Amino acid sequence: MALPARAPALIVGGGPAGAAAAIALARAGRPPRLLERTSGAHDTVCGAFVGWDAIAALRRLGIDPFALGAHPIHRLRLFGSGREVETRLPRTAAGLSRRCLDETLLAAARQAGAFVDRGRSVRAADVGARTIRTDDGEEIGADALLLATGKHELRGAVRPRDTSRDPIGLRTALSPSKQLDAVLDGVIELHLFDGGYAGLLLQEDGCANLCLSVQRWRLKGAGGIPNLVRALADALPAFRARLAHGDPVGWSAVSGVPYGWYARETAPGLYRLGDQGAVIASLAGDGIAIALESAAEAAAAILAGDGAEAYQGRLGRRTALPLTVAEGLRWAAERPVPRDLLMGLVAAVPALPRFAARLTRVGT
Repeated sequence: MALPARAPALIVGGGPAGAAAAIALARAGRPPRLLERTSGAHDTVCGAFVGWDAIAALRRLGIDPFALGAHPIHRLRLFGSGREVETRLPRTAAGLSRRCLDETLLAAARQAGAFVDRGRSVRAADVGARTIRTDDGEEIGADALLLATGKHELRGAVRPRDTSRDPIGLRTALSPSKQLDAVLDGVIELHLFDGGYAGLLLQEDGCANLCLSVQRWRLKGAGGIPNLVRALADALPAFRARLAHGDPVGWSAVSGVPYGWYARETAPGLYRLGDQGAVIASLAGDGIAIALESAAEAAAAILAGDGAEAYQGRLGRRTALPLTVAEGLRWAAERPVPRDLLMGLVAAVPALPRFAARLTRVGT
């Protein structure tokens, strides 16, 4: 089927935000065109933690994470400043690989009638004209351009922020093991250290997803990822114990993650979704929910004939408090003295993480 050179709605990026927007628009009789640079299933640096608000948003799309095999998570276990504190989460969350989640959402988008182009990289955008150019030279225009490229920038539509001092995101998988199954059953762990933190959880394929947020000075000082991991294992006994039970299967990385940034305004017809609209610190665990909620709001705005500027303003106001709280927690977690105070408070009042979790949610 030949596609028009100008689409009513064009989505750049096939992650949770882009795919969810495609589902909503297609089901409403406005099938969009979606371009996704990868040609098949793949993992990404972030996103294996699916919070309760993200679970609710997925169910509204007709997708049940637990039917996909997602690992239920009921508790948070914190390590820092020589302490270990465990507390229950406000509601059940899930461990689900992005490989599984993204493919499920894209399949639902196709089934709903969206035009999904895989293996199509977008080279640049002309925001004023609402056009994009692909690597193979095709130029596509749109009445509504939905930018859903995650943490990756698109030339011509770069977020207005200097990311040279922002942290680096790292991700690997630990091979399945009975020991990891036992210690991580129903739990997400956060290991806090100077200059960053590590998150660890089980996902549906039996692997343990290991993500790190690391300040550049810490990674540079260690002399690379392998040396950093060895240094952390030497300094953090519980982290070392986890690595002893599973072999890392390669590392992926994304540089300059602009935690705390959100779009306060946008150009006419340009809808920024997910991390292109608001980037929450990963320790808050609400990135997937922001992706799904922003997709639903953008689709509703387009269907109602609402402008991109109004949509972006609403999303900014909705995410401002969660991002601010998450940035405060990240700041405390990465520094010795505030981390000591934070761990002491959590040890004395185990309900504090649940209160903080509620403040960092964007959904229900």
